[in-house]
Amino acid sequence: MSTFSQFLRKLRGGNLEVFKFGTYVLFPIGWMYYFGTNLDDRFSTKGFWPTAEQSHKIPIDKEEIQQELARMRMVDSVQRERKQAKQAAAAAAEAQAEAQAQMQTAQAEQ
Repeated sequence: MSTFSQFLRKLRGGNLEVFKFGTYVLFPIGWMYYFGTNLDDRFSTKGFWPTAEQSHKIPIDKEEIQQELARMRMVDSVQRERKQAKQAAAAAAEAQAEAQAQMQTAQAEQ
């Protein structure tokens, strides 16, 4: 007889319950241990996270904060000017289209 069949004969009654309980407890622990250790090597994608040089630098000094605020205000003003220019262009195009429509209706009436 093989040792495996002898092992299965012993798994009856209380021994089977102890084996099942051990399996129920150890399987999740083993799963968590396998996937929870050495994460940097197992699940890493090279170059995924930005390096310190690529990431943002938070201003700490008062001068740096003032410079950053000035830069942000400049960006906002440029964006505001672009938005206003687009709105003005859209309004001019709309007025031109309306004028053309009026001219066409006037020509159609004649």
